[in-house]
Amino acid sequence: MKVAVIGGGPGGLYAAALLKRLDPAREITVWERNAPDDTFGFGVVLSDETLGGIEHADPAVHAALQREFVRWDAIDIVHRGVRQTSGGHGFAALGRRRLLRILHERCRSLGVDLRFRTLAPDPGELARTHDLVVAADGVHSGTRAAYAHVFRPSVTTHRCRYIWLAADLAFDAFRFEIAETEHGVMQLHGYPYARPSPGHHPATRPRGPRHRPGASTVIVEMREEVWRAAGFDTLSTRESVERCAKIFADALDGRPLRSNASTWTRFRTVVNDRWSHGNVVLLGDAAHTAHFSIGSGTKLAVEDALALAACLREHDGLDQALTAYEQERRPVVASTQRAARASLEWFEDLALYVRQPPRRFAFNLLTRSRRVTHGNLRLRDARFTESVEREFGCPPGTPPMFTPLRLRDLTLRNRVVVSPMDMYSAVDGVPGDFHLVHLGARALGGAGLVMTEMVCVSPEGRITPGCAGLYDGRHTQAWRRITDFVHTHAPGTALGVQLGHCGRKGSTKPMWEGLDEPLDTGNWPLVAASPLPYTPRSQTPRALTRAQLTDIREQFTAAAQRAARAGFDLLELHCAHGYLLSGFLSPLTNRRTDAYGGCLERRLRFPLEVFDAVRAAWPPERPMTVRISATDWAEGGTSAEDAVEIARAFAAHGADAIDVSTGQVVSEERPEFGRSYQTPFADRIRQQTGTPVIAVGAISSWDDVNSLLLAGRADLCALARPHLYDPHWTLHAAAEQGYTGPGAVWPAPYRAGSRRPPTGRTDAPKPRLSLGS
Repeated sequence: MKVAVIGGGPGGLYAAALLKRLDPAREITVWERNAPDDTFGFGVVLSDETLGGIEHADPAVHAALQREFVRWDAIDIVHRGVRQTSGGHGFAALGRRRLLRILHERCRSLGVDLRFRTLAPDPGELARTHDLVVAADGVHSGTRAAYAHVFRPSVTTHRCRYIWLAADLAFDAFRFEIAETEHGVMQLHGYPYARPSPGHHPATRPRGPRHRPGASTVIVEMREEVWRAAGFDTLSTRESVERCAKIFADALDGRPLRSNASTWTRFRTVVNDRWSHGNVVLLGDAAHTAHFSIGSGTKLAVEDALALAACLREHDGLDQALTAYEQERRPVVASTQRAARASLEWFEDLALYVRQPPRRFAFNLLTRSRRVTHGNLRLRDARFTESVEREFGCPPGTPPMFTPLRLRDLTLRNRVVVSPMDMYSAVDGVPGDFHLVHLGARALGGAGLVMTEMVCVSPEGRITPGCAGLYDGRHTQAWRRITDFVHTHAPGTALGVQLGHCGRKGSTKPMWEGLDEPLDTGNWPLVAASPLPYTPRSQTPRALTRAQLTDIREQFTAAAQRAARAGFDLLELHCAHGYLLSGFLSPLTNRRTDAYGGCLERRLRFPLEVFDAVRAAWPPERPMTVRISATDWAEGGTSAEDAVEIARAFAAHGADAIDVSTGQVVSEERPEFGRSYQTPFADRIRQQTGTPVIAVGAISSWDDVNSLLLAGRADLCALARPHLYDPHWTLHAAAEQGYTGPGAVWPAPYRAGSRRPPTGRTDAPKPRLSLGS
């Protein structure tokens, strides 16, 4: 096999070395346009997982790296002059130049042809003259550009400027330092990558107690608008470097920073629909990028090289090998990119968090990517985590999720909410035995708050014929039966009702018969803010007249009065998911030209009128929340800034909390699904408005709940599918954490089951079977 490698960075070099080692007969050439020692970074961080793969694949490279590594396990976070330290993390780093030299030496020893200061031939020419072309030519990949019609790259440029620098001192930890300047918030990311050799004795001791001789990578980052306000856009590189050293003089012990062809730039996230075309394959930054704040760029490239070499060894045909390579790596890369995106956005929005108390701020930073959680941080550094729990207000031995929360006169015994879930099992709007069992079981399961499905305020406001209602006296009596059961048999659990009107999304089949599919017969007319069907198959609604708006507002008021008589503890107004009130809020579904359409203030008018009427009808001591869609996941829809203003408006009118969901407003949406994918929207609203928020969206573990609460990103966490899978999810979460306090009380008849039953044989002590010493 004749192999061409375009790009002499760590990924390309390591791929060349592995391919040659696995088959010495391969003819491998690496083209690198720069000189051997030219590099634009300073230190490289590798994980123990990646090092394990290197050790298995090439012990010689692993041994050389081991001799060079600087290791440490602590993270320092310096915020408003207070340093918080968290240990137990484990890092290994070395200089990028040294890494390249190790890989150069390994390639030469194996017989790889390294061509420096040489531009690679055109990718098409290489593809014709070689059996395999590995494009490891970086974020600005010319190969990717040449075959853009095949790879279909997406490149997203982000909102911060950063510059890659170094300091001649070795931090004792991975260091994050926050500077709040007159121009805005700036941050330093720093880590050591070189220590002096044994026996080295510096002529003078370092000025500060925290650092030793050596070298550290220092990245200075800030929002684009802060960068411009501070005048960095007008400074030379030398002036920028000197300015950064002054801003972070304390972190650097007053020492200078140095650059290496350093420039201010904005990070770009690269995603490709495909990674190979014929015999050309992308590797490393050419295929994907992950923000430097999680230290994964070189790691991903090296792991790509390992996977590519292994797949070529395991498969006879090149097509099969490249397909297997992409199938193996794509899920890993996607997971890393999701974590990197969360970390990147956290730093972009850093100004939102600087008012947090120091320990909570530190915990928030540590858990920003959602890869580090409350649970594993407790394992790494229990002392630090317990200090954050105390600052949050957790009684000793109480997980964050089991701390109470007060809303008006209602005190929730824990922070878990059973999210509203449409059951489509009512008859003429009347909830029956199914609802009693469904809601009763989840109330017995220990959640602090159990929400009903969307309960409709009129027959025409139903989504399906099976939707529950509160527009008839029979409904009040049926709901009273359920609230009485919950208050009698699950006295620690509150029951909330969600009131709504379907708008343009009504007169459809239950979702298991066809999601958003219109009824075959028996349809009823629909109304909405504007006459726009939800899907091409959907019925076109009529635009509401002023008189009809008044009628609907009165329907909500009457339903709220019935809900109060039915004994509900909390009421939520449904202004999300494209239903009637949501349809007024979104610019994609509200095309009105009267006082209820146009700018956001006017789009808010009718939902606020309904809220005010419901709040007046609802008992003043009982709390009221509002569910909103914080984004439409579609161009031109509700923006993050709009969502904050919507939440602020409802809070000003008396909402006690905002239930922050997303999407389902337009059928052409493109959600960015992932673990806890909606929580950043709740986080932003909480930080910018100070209003309590309920976070929803793929929160599936009690560890996620604890992490979100302790980081200050949410006040309550609502879970839907986990409670369908396990009605006793909250009590089981308590048992798994060894918690038996007031936030999780098992009903008396169930207490015998409060411990997990043994399954199969156990690892009990073995009897002595010999006399051996």
